[in-house]
Amino acid sequence: MQASVRGDLGEVDVKRIVIVGCGGSGKSHLARQLGAALDLPVTHLDAVYYDEAWAPLPQAQFAAAQRDLVAEPSWVIDGNYASTLPIRLAAADTVVFLDLPATTCLAGIAHRRLRQGGGQDKATGAYDRITWDFVRYVWNYRRSMRPRVRALIDQHAGPAEVTVLTSRRAARRWLIAATAGRPAR
Repeated sequence: MQASVRGDLGEVDVKRIVIVGCGGSGKSHLARQLGAALDLPVTHLDAVYYDEAWAPLPQAQFAAAQRDLVAEPSWVIDGNYASTLPIRLAAADTVVFLDLPATTCLAGIAHRRLRQGGGQDKATGAYDRITWDFVRYVWNYRRSMRPRVRALIDQHAGPAEVTVLTSRRAARRWLIAATAGRPAR
């Protein structure tokens, strides 16, 4: 099935969507909604990278798994993993960067903790482990990681349509506009 997204450039056919952003920004939530609305398979990279014991996949295997994923004809993939982001960007026709404030991301993490009660979410692979290192990472994301992610997007996204969303409201509006006219499943 060919999906289309309405963006700043008019209607664009999309089959391969990358969603990146800070922890707690809503990547997995947006991926699920977009995948359902456009009838595209969704992969949460945390579920690929970590096993049930929260042990990471070796880097070479993780990169190989992503090369296999992006070889598919259509997909939505959410997750940061800057070291392998070029693999996804080079194959994407659409990139959504959730560039939300740290306070919004921290609130998203707290909301997820309340909703899930901790532990690992089997569907997304996300493990709800809140440490001071993780809180510092989220707090400093815009200063430390955002420039790196933006540079990777600039270098590797090629002709993909890139959308940067800076609030939850902007993300909701973009999703509505992107899927307008598409029946929800």
